[in-house]
Amino acid sequence: MDVRISALYDLTHTRAAEYLSQFTYPWEALAGISDLVLEIGKALPAEEFDHPAEDVWIAKDTTVAPTASITGPCVIGHNTQVRPGAFIRGSALIGDNCVVGNSTEIKNVIIFDNVQVPHYNYVGDAILGFHAHMGAGSITSNVKADNKNVVIKNGEELIETGRRKVGAMLGDYADIGCGSVLNPGVVIGSHTNVYPLSCVRGVVPPNSIYKDKDNIVEKY
Repeated sequence: MDVRISALYDLTHTRAAEYLSQFTYPWEALAGISDLVLEIGKALPAEEFDHPAEDVWIAKDTTVAPTASITGPCVIGHNTQVRPGAFIRGSALIGDNCVVGNSTEIKNVIIFDNVQVPHYNYVGDAILGFHAHMGAGSITSNVKADNKNVVIKNGEELIETGRRKVGAMLGDYADIGCGSVLNPGVVIGSHTNVYPLSCVRGVVPPNSIYKDKDNIVEKY
């Protein structure tokens, strides 16, 4: 499968377009997210974005619950909902028309427009493409049990990331079923659905349905 940024994402749906276009693979962008968010935040128009805390910029038409916790650097786009108990730990670029739901924790992420992480999700060191959705309780695991650097397993190809922490890379319109675990370095192709309660490793092709590791079928 083609795991390049150009194959996974339509860059017209994120403020990180210029930044991401510098790289071949999405995980290469993880190291610079914090600096990217600061650069974007400082250039945002004051008439459209509030600046409620140091290194935090939130669109004025976005709704943030009083019990949400937001640490910078963080940019949250237009018409987004940050629901009760959400925990945004910093280095987070969140697009327009998104949902960061109740008790959802995110850190070091690029979240494209129209993404939903609405219920009890953990999303760390990850990039979620346009219209990606994570069902309730699904998480991106980002550290291996042996603490070694994450390797992307793309069929017979092994791609060294050089990073100890790499979560999931979700292509545009990827949909992750409730209660699923995406193991470190998982790549989900665009328009692919993952069944609930799945434990996913490696790379899942686009336009497919992941039922289990031995049963991945192409969509008709």
